[in-house]
Amino acid sequence: MTVSVCAFYKFVSIVDAPDLRESLLQRCEALGIKGTILLAREGINATISGAPAAMDSFLADLRSDTRFADLVVKRAVAEAHPFQRLKVKVKREIIAFDPSAEGPLGAVGTYVKPQDWNALISDPDVIVVDTRNAYEVAIGSFQRAVDPKTAAFSDFPSYVRVNLDPARDRKVAMFCTGGIRCEKASAHLIDMGFAEVYHLEGGILNYLETVPPEQSLWQGECFVFDERVSVTHGNVPGTHMLCVKCGFPIAETDDAACSSCGTPQDAS
Repeated sequence: MTVSVCAFYKFVSIVDAPDLRESLLQRCEALGIKGTILLAREGINATISGAPAAMDSFLADLRSDTRFADLVVKRAVAEAHPFQRLKVKVKREIIAFDPSAEGPLGAVGTYVKPQDWNALISDPDVIVVDTRNAYEVAIGSFQRAVDPKTAAFSDFPSYVRVNLDPARDRKVAMFCTGGIRCEKASAHLIDMGFAEVYHLEGGILNYLETVPPEQSLWQGECFVFDERVSVTHGNVPGTHMLCVKCGFPIAETDDAACSSCGTPQDAS
């Protein structure tokens, strides 16, 4: 059996999050859908999997709500559910960054389509920043990208404050897995006075789905937060697994040892 894996988010005002949670939970359970859906006053963020027909039905139901009518969904195929169970939660934020903020419902950076991304990040006047965490960056990133070496996304404002200067860094291009972190990160930079802020539309997953490998400036694999661990071009499963001791992503090779804690992959 193959399943459809869908990732999506949208920043939109949700004042009935508890009620919406209940209806989405019931619908997913009825359709056999697994994964995680997060709801907050600022919007929705989800990565879920299910039979293709079930996923089509769920997305059609969700888009019948005018708040989600234009929902953009990134889809991939897996041989089995990459999630063990279903979680539908109400949170303060759909991606943890700044609980005091209302979310980037106003000014965000300029979206750059995957087809135009290579030209932008090849410009020597552009600072290219990977907004993901250090363990994600460790297995793959774009050429020329700066690794902020953050342990959590909430560390990103501190990185910006110390390392970037709107008077010096006139053009900043950012990217993340699916695009959601860059929504908040780009809004933050604009608030700080950066003149030109860009971010990859749909994130790395959209780029890997759209840009042919022979034209790609992506190096390595993209970490994902499910049992696939990583994906590569075409969003097919990659060659990484999680360390049995610390959960750090490591390559699936016979002699692989975790670069974080040193544990061999076959350790029990």
